[in-house]
Amino acid sequence: MTAESIHIVCPHCHATNRVRQGKLALGPQCGQCRRPLLTGHPVELTAETFGRHIERSDIPVVVDFWAPWCGPCRMMAPAYEDAAKQLEPSVRFAKVNTDNESTLGARFGIQSIPTLILFKGGREVARQSGALSAPSLVAWIRAQP
Repeated sequence: MTAESIHIVCPHCHATNRVRQGKLALGPQCGQCRRPLLTGHPVELTAETFGRHIERSDIPVVVDFWAPWCGPCRMMAPAYEDAAKQLEPSVRFAKVNTDNESTLGARFGIQSIPTLILFKGGREVARQSGALSAPSLVAWIRAQP
């Protein structure tokens, strides 16, 4: 990988793609499935795809651990979508349904939902529990090192 290129994991087929940083704003497509790499929408992750997105992506990934029955989770969903539109391509947004992916919830010690975890370089760098508005979410992400 050159200093000018970064790795982005496709939200559709989960293939890892190398993209020149200058091309991120131009809507790059996946080399494997030819679909957009950056959609402005959160990616649904499973136990099978989680590691690939967290460990192979060179951009930070913020993950919303949520459940369909959770009122605050449902209330925050539009704000999370809005923040994804604002911050992509510099940050990837993802969601993990803890009802369907209880092993991921246990692995990260999720005790309340929604819980947001920001990953950089495959490592957790920040965590926030509770629903946030879009401006608060954007400010929280931008405040991280």
